[in-house]
Amino acid sequence: MSTMIPTLTLLARATSTTSSATPSCTTAVPDKYGYLPPDSCNANYGFYPSWEDNTAFAVAFGLSTVAHLAQAIILKQKFCCVIVMGASWECICFIARALGARDQQQSAYVTVSTLLFLLAPIWISAFIYMIVARLVHFVIPQRRVAGISAQWLAKIFVIFDVMCFIIQAAGGGMLASDNADTSKLGQHIYMVGIGIQLGCVVVFLVIHGLFYRELSLNARIGKQETRSRWLKPLCWVVYVVLTLIVVRVIFRLVEFGGGANSNNVVLRHEEFQLYLDALPMLIALVLLNMVHPGQVLKGPGADFPSAKVKWWHGRSVAFETLELSSTDRSR
Repeated sequence: MSTMIPTLTLLARATSTTSSATPSCTTAVPDKYGYLPPDSCNANYGFYPSWEDNTAFAVAFGLSTVAHLAQAIILKQKFCCVIVMGASWECICFIARALGARDQQQSAYVTVSTLLFLLAPIWISAFIYMIVARLVHFVIPQRRVAGISAQWLAKIFVIFDVMCFIIQAAGGGMLASDNADTSKLGQHIYMVGIGIQLGCVVVFLVIHGLFYRELSLNARIGKQETRSRWLKPLCWVVYVVLTLIVVRVIFRLVEFGGGANSNNVVLRHEEFQLYLDALPMLIALVLLNMVHPGQVLKGPGADFPSAKVKWWHGRSVAFETLELSSTDRSR
């Protein structure tokens, strides 16, 4: 299998620890890169990983990471550290996959690439939630959509994203276990996390549609000033990125739903992971490079007010009121 979920071999090894009477894997000699057939003992992959493809993705994700970091600094957008994290995790994942293709008996590469590949897209979805919430705060006079304030919109969906992260991380960690029961439980836990993520993304697509309708309505009646020529392109990029995330999540549900067995064709071909997970996320990152939110979110009201500033402001008002009251009493 791939580096993503327990391989047929891993399940076989686990079974062999509980039943010594029936051999559950075959002995084979690794080739020069450490590859073993999936039904062999100590095999880490269900396919022959491509060094060329994984290296190409590592380079592409690396370039996008550097671009996002530079844009975050130049455009002075602190919240863009979220997308930098997502892009860098994808890059590190594919560096590990490329290294693993040349040293397939090194399980550390499998573990690192598995966890990062499964979790990196959560950073990307969180970034999209933060973009739309800031756009609502910035361009909608009421600063709310679907009855939800911009700040609460960000909080609600980021909290759900963190919850998905924790669930998927727990499930992903259990997937690497040599124990068949633990591995299968991890598979189910991960599917719960990714199912919640799919639900959140679909709901957010609807909310983004309501935001775009409100934006268009305000523009037609002259209620909304044009903040940037990049505003509507950014809204469409958000649509595309959310759709790409849905494609990726559905693929993972199909992959995990098929089970870790020889009948699951998805596990036998690396191309499914590369072109239904890695490629959609790479396209999403590049689109956000091309139409960066920092090109729109600039000027007064472009970011949420700092909670720290609001707290100090409140203290300042309280001190002034106290001082005035004392002065009045003295008079």
